[in-house]
Amino acid sequence: MSYSIAEAARRSGLSIDTLRYYERIKLLEPPARDTAGRRAYSDADLTWLEFLTKLRTTGMPIKSMREYASLRHRGTASAGRRKALLVEQRQAVASRIAELQSCMEILNYKIDNYDQIERKHRDVLAIEPVVEGLSA
Repeated sequence: MSYSIAEAARRSGLSIDTLRYYERIKLLEPPARDTAGRRAYSDADLTWLEFLTKLRTTGMPIKSMREYASLRHRGTASAGRRKALLVEQRQAVASRIAELQSCMEILNYKIDNYDQIERKHRDVLAIEPVVEGLSA
């Protein structure tokens, strides 16, 4: 199956400009061309784009992504370095998750605190009419 650049952009969730940029910086091999000379992306290209998108989502720098892309063309001889890049990125992701978990705990604490303040405020408002009636 082959896809036009517009279809590849739609399927990958990336813009046409991003696809061209990835090709220009050698993250993406130039796709095949159809008989009219237009880019024709394959399912394998889309799978690779999906992986690149995941790497970007993890916060992997473009420089590391370019290294990974370059290494993949060397086949199994580069497996160790590719694995090392992924292990490094996994650690960065784990650290970020821990940082976000800490932030979540603070948010939960503050929200719980405001819930308690609101409950106390409602309780005070519910008691005030009774107190006013007793003093009359």
